[in-house]
Amino acid sequence: MATTFDLNGKSATFDGDPETPLLWVLRDHLGLTGTKYGCGVAQCGACTVHLDGKNRRSCVTPVGMVAGKHVTTIEGASGKVADAVKAAWVQIDVPQCGFCQSGQVMSAIGLLTAKPKPTDADIDAAMAGNICRCATYVRIRQAIKDAAGVKGERA
Repeated sequence: MATTFDLNGKSATFDGDPETPLLWVLRDHLGLTGTKYGCGVAQCGACTVHLDGKNRRSCVTPVGMVAGKHVTTIEGASGKVADAVKAAWVQIDVPQCGFCQSGQVMSAIGLLTAKPKPTDADIDAAMAGNICRCATYVRIRQAIKDAAGVKGERA
């Protein structure tokens, strides 16, 4: 069965089982490897994409569920908020191994889109589902604050 959806502003079709996790469709069938596999049970956040503008764990999202919807991956994330987050990530030197970073960035974009001037509590709540094995949480919070233009002491 074919599933057609908008992917990063272009039409995409997957001709296969609609229960296939979106993560594997993105990586194995569409060649977009920026979205990472971490845990497979929606606990680590490495596979975060946007579905109709909202953060979504692609490892537990059946591709059939995205039919006719808009999916944005790290490769397609652009615009004022996305560009600010990506620039802050580089400036603050957030990544160490980099594995979780695409999911972290997508979650941060989702947060700042919904709440342009977040507090530390807002950042902690929004990012709680994203695990970083390198523990760069202090730099992640600072990058989000910088991208939001939130003034305050550096972490």
